[in-house]
Formats: sequence, structure tokens, C-alpha cells
Amino acid sequence: MNKVIINSDIEKGTISKHIYGHFAEHLGRCIYEGIWVGEDSIIPNTKGIRNDVLEALKQLQIPVLRWPGGCFADEYHWKDGIGPRENRKRMVNTHWGGVVENNHFGTHEFMLLCELLECEPYICGNVGSGTVQEMSEWVEYMTFDGESPMANWRKENGREKPWKLKYFGIGNENWGCGGNMRPEYYADLYRRYQTYARNYGDNRLYKIAGGANIDDYNWTETLMERASSLMDGLSLHYYTIPGDFWKGKGSSLQFSEQEWFITMQKALYMDELITKHSTIMDKYDPEKRVSLIIDEWGTWFDVEPGTNPGFLYQQNSIRDAIVAALHFHIFHQHCDRVHMANIAQTVNVLQAMVLTEGEKMLKTPTYYIFDMFKVHQDAALLSLETDIENIAVEDFHLPKVSVSASKNDSGQIHISLCNMSLSEKTDVNIQLRGVNKIAEISGEILTADYRNAHNSFENPEAVKPENFTEFTLIDQFIEVNLPPMSIIMLSVKE
Repeated sequence: MNKVIINSDIEKGTISKHIYGHFAEHLGRCIYEGIWVGEDSIIPNTKGIRNDVLEALKQLQIPVLRWPGGCFADEYHWKDGIGPRENRKRMVNTHWGGVVENNHFGTHEFMLLCELLECEPYICGNVGSGTVQEMSEWVEYMTFDGESPMANWRKENGREKPWKLKYFGIGNENWGCGGNMRPEYYADLYRRYQTYARNYGDNRLYKIAGGANIDDYNWTETLMERASSLMDGLSLHYYTIPGDFWKGKGSSLQFSEQEWFITMQKALYMDELITKHSTIMDKYDPEKRVSLIIDEWGTWFDVEPGTNPGFLYQQNSIRDAIVAALHFHIFHQHCDRVHMANIAQTVNVLQAMVLTEGEKMLKTPTYYIFDMFKVHQDAALLSLETDIENIAVEDFHLPKVSVSASKNDSGQIHISLCNMSLSEKTDVNIQLRGVNKIAEISGEILTADYRNAHNSFENPEAVKPENFTEFTLIDQFIEVNLPPMSIIMLSVKE
């Protein structure tokens, strides 16, 4: 029997809603077709943004959306994406498939999308191929409320008042596609570029430095030592890849039992990464003023057969849903340092929320995890004590169950549980301490009968949440029966 003690009267911090953030890059069919179809499209849209995707994403209560990249950010020149669309400069997207980018989706269109989603924009500026002046003028264009060349230009383009913009990234992956820089060089560039990303009026930028790739702890050490006083956040990128990044990442649907457990193991590695990077950050920032921003994470598999390899289009199964749940539990536990996380990516790319095919759209299993887990947003993380069995398969020794619990402002407790086993159901005994009397419990479950279960355009609801009732309440104890490959959300009211 797996045992969990939840101390409902001991709060360990606040789970920032921004860890449920998203990322939309100019990559493959994420922006064009996935989000933007244009006003003249036969696909129903609001000022060019397709309505079905918009409504699906609004359901998730997306708190923040990162744009325009990714690698694309460091070759993106924002002035090419404003003004009359017929006059906008066309460019080649050299990172992602070599396709022509017509710049019809630019600053105004992105800010409109954020307004429609009621989420905060997170814009990533160009350090790799852009100038200090270019970045400075972009911030001025978006946020200055007064008389200036950039503010006047914004008004000419139809936006009288400036936008509110908090989150601003100074470059992306500058150790790689953003310039192949050494950490010492980027630290100096960061200090320079951020100086001219100014605060106008009451708009205050939350400046995010481009952080490490996976376990490059020297990068974090160097950036924190040389520039931490000038940053609000430091990013970290890590993808869950069961295979080899260059030789074959593995299929999104055709995978073995061993690959299942490798994927779980690599997803759980995120905890070690955050712990070690946070330890370095603590050395220079013991007050934890600088946040760790996991602004690219998720599964990365080989592209679907027959698709453009530069478009990174992959299917999404119950395996992806469990990976997402595990990440959220890890982010919760590190809520003292992790302020934001942005899954890669929102539509049609990597671990997407929704997939589109012309006029058709479907929700992925990962979508439903975001929907089920949104109750944790801005809730208080509760103290846990656990005694969990291990899964003993070959060389893998993984916990069978992952669990997290939070309490919202109205006192409602939410408990999320994840059974990583492929074939074994398991029981969990939950003791709720600090609760006078449990008045009501309800549950929701996402599970599947086979390991590569997924939603397709032929069967778009093969994997979706259902009501969950396999639990028993005895005094302050909840006995829960978890099917294999399942994610459960329990809602408890006193």
C-alpha cells in the first residue's frame, strides 16, 4: 500500500499560475494555420485568429504565452512584422524548414491573441542577430505612452495606447542557435542589452536572461556571478527525449515498454536539474529574488512520417500526458524558485495542446492535463509525507505514484496523483491532517487501455477525462484505486 500524508494546515508556498504557461514559435504549423489563418480564411476566425483553437485555449486559462521563439527569436526583426500586411517584408525561416515567412503575424497580432486569451505576453528579444537599438525600440514601440518616433509609429499602425508588457527575454539559447556564445560573452551582452530595455511610465519589465541548456551548470554559475543583479529571471531548457537527440529521438506512438520507462525516468530528471541549478542560484541570490524560468520543456520525438522534418510535428499519447503531470508536480515542489514554465509548444509542434488539419482541430491528452491541473494555479502548496512503492522493471527503479496537493483561497483541497505503471493498478492511502471533516469529494481521471492511446482526426476523443469514483472515505482517510497509466485529480471540500 502506498501511503500519503497531506498536512492541510502546513503551506509551503504558492504555486505560481505561470508554471502553466505556453510557448508559440514561428515553427512549422504552430502560428500559420495553427493560430493565424487571416481574416479572409474560410476557417472561422476573429481578426485572423482561428476561433476553434482560440476557444480551446481559453478553456485552459493560459496565464502567459511566450513568443516569437525559440531559435526563431534570434533571427526575428520586429519591424518586418508591423504595418499593412501586404507591405511586410518576406523572409526565409532558416531554422525551421526553410519556408517563406510572410510576417503577417507580428507584434499587433500577437498582442491581440494575448488579449483574446486574457493572458500575459512574454516576448523574447533578438540578441543573436539583432542590435541593441532594435531591441530598445521594440520595447519603446510597445510600452511608451507619449511623444516619440516609436510611439507615433505604433499609433499610425492602429494602436493608440501602449500595451502592458511585463515579461521580456533578452535572447534565447545564446549558447546554441542564438549565437553559439560562451557564457562570459553572453553575460556581458546581457548586461548591455538589458540596459536599453527600458521601463516607460508605470510599465515595469521582468527581464529574463537566457539560461543553461540542461546540465550546463557552468553557464548558470557564470550568469549568476556576473549579471544576477540585473535580471529578474534566468531560463532553463530541458526536453524529455527517450532516444538520442541526433541519431533518433524515438517514435511518439511506436515505442516499447522499455522506452516508456526511459521516458518516465528522463521526465523525472527535471527535479535534479532544478535542484542543482537552484543551488547555484542560492549562492548568489539567497533571498531567491531571481526566478528560475523553465521556458522550454516537454517531450521531443521524431517527426511523424511523411511530414516536414523542420516542422517538428508529433502525435501526443497518454505517455505525454503523464510526462506533463510529472513535470507539474516537480514545478510545484520547487515553487520557491520556479516562477514560470512554458511548454513547447502550443499548437502542432512537439508536445502540443491541440492539433489541426485544415478546418479540423483536436485536443491532445496533454491538453486535458492542463485543463485538469489548472485548479493548482496560484494555490498554496501543501506539505506532504509519502511512502511510495517502486516500479522494479529491469534497471528502472521509479516511484510508482507521483502526488501533489494544494489548497485554494476558498479552502478547497486538490490532490493530483499519477500512476506511472504500464500494467499494474495500485492503491494509495491518503491521510488528510488538519481537516475538521470532509464534506465532499469528487474526482476526474485521464487514462487509457494501451500505452500509445492518442486522439486522431478519425477518433478525436479516444483519450479524454472521465468522472472518477474509485475511492473510499473513512474518517480522514481516502483510499484511492489508481488504474495503470492514469492521472487523477481529487477535489476535497470541508
